[in-house]
Amino acid sequence: MDKLKYFVETRAFGVCAALGERLGLATRSVRLSFIYVSFLTAGSPVLLYLILAFWMNMRRALRKERLSIWEA
Repeated sequence: MDKLKYFVETRAFGVCAALGERLGLATRSVRLSFIYVSFLTAGSPVLLYLILAFWMNMRRALRKERLSIWEA
């Protein structure tokens, strides 16, 4: 169980942290809300979480690709 916890904590995409920063909420409360909603709705927020994680990674990758004419 500790290995799973370590894996999730180190490899998470930071979706909950980003949502918490944007909404002005504590990251812990966003994570707890996500867990509770996942249990109540049989895991459908997991799909939303994965979509948000993919979107955040794509946005980060696109920002790295942009170079100004002075950097090229």
